[in-house]
Amino acid sequence: MARAKRSKSYRLAKIYDRRTRDLPLNAEVASVDVDNPLALDPGEKIVVLRSIRNDPLGRLHSHHQIDEAQYRAGRAFQNDWERAERGPQAIDPTREYVDGVRTREPFTESQRHAVLRLNRIERELGTDGAALVHEVLVLGLTMEQVGQRRSVRSQRWNEYFARRFRECLDRLASIYGFATATQGAAGIPRG
Repeated sequence: MARAKRSKSYRLAKIYDRRTRDLPLNAEVASVDVDNPLALDPGEKIVVLRSIRNDPLGRLHSHHQIDEAQYRAGRAFQNDWERAERGPQAIDPTREYVDGVRTREPFTESQRHAVLRLNRIERELGTDGAALVHEVLVLGLTMEQVGQRRSVRSQRWNEYFARRFRECLDRLASIYGFATATQGAAGIPRG
């Protein structure tokens, strides 16, 4: 009796799978291709698992509900928000203690640019769009939670918020330069 031939060849790269098999009980993960930090050749990719449990933007991207430009624009917005935020700060033990009075550190140039970009984004998106983007990208709310905060609890409202959020991500992508302005039916840029 003849043996069945193997149809696929085995490569050494596929032998070493670095993904974990032991995940917590309530883990929500998605596989993502990233640059290999240990690669000898530039541009080599590996597959890793990314947690999407408390990341609405990552969840939308992993379920192919938003494209790469929208995802990168959302991450750029989150980066600008974190850079511009000047909330409560921890006490620095390396600084000299002077009667408990702390002077605020001056704005850095990157913080100033982030604030300017966020101000432009708020003007471009409008009050409603800026509030929606803030609730999803900064506070990490789902569309159902956004509807509950606005006292509307139906599937139609959830779909409206999702559609409006994708429109805002499109606008963010054009502001940050990840995409060009989309053309309407008459050839006029929408936005």
